[in-house]
Amino acid sequence: PDRSLLLAHLAVRRKSFKMSEQIERAYQKQPPIFQNKKRVVGKVQKAKEQRFTKSVGLGFKTPREAIEGTYIDKKCPFTGNVSIRGRILTGLIHSMKMKRTLVIRRDYLHFIKKYQRYEKRHKTLSAHVSPCFRDLALGDLVTVGQCRPLSKTVRFNVLKVSMSLKAKKSFDKF
Repeated sequence: PDRSLLLAHLAVRRKSFKMSEQIERAYQKQPPIFQNKKRVVGKVQKAKEQRFTKSVGLGFKTPREAIEGTYIDKKCPFTGNVSIRGRILTGLIHSMKMKRTLVIRRDYLHFIKKYQRYEKRHKTLSAHVSPCFRDLALGDLVTVGQCRPLSKTVRFNVLKVSMSLKAKKSFDKF
């Protein structure tokens, strides 16, 4: 079964100029795009690849890969049916072991009144990462925006990735 899936994936890669990536069991398509050709008698139309993209607003640019790519992701804020509203947070990538989801660690300082000092604390949150963000690594600084619940634990979507200079093991306050 794995070999047939691989062969199907390679066949799709060869046709990627014509059709989107089909690597799931269900047929993947963008709902706003009408895929059947509208025929008019006597007119010849050339096939143009259609793709639905949108701006999430709030000063975030739509990545070039989202506009020019062929991936289908219904939970992507740039090409899917997800709107960004609520909080905008930043954090460091802590784990990337899930499919299209990563764990972000947010460090902060908590003041202890009795001792007049701060202690280090952290929170982790899961965020959906669109396939348009390709070169991600542990320790990268990401900006996430709040959206509707996408799964049991995911309520945020990655909007911007800032590459880290080196994944340094230091405490940063956001």
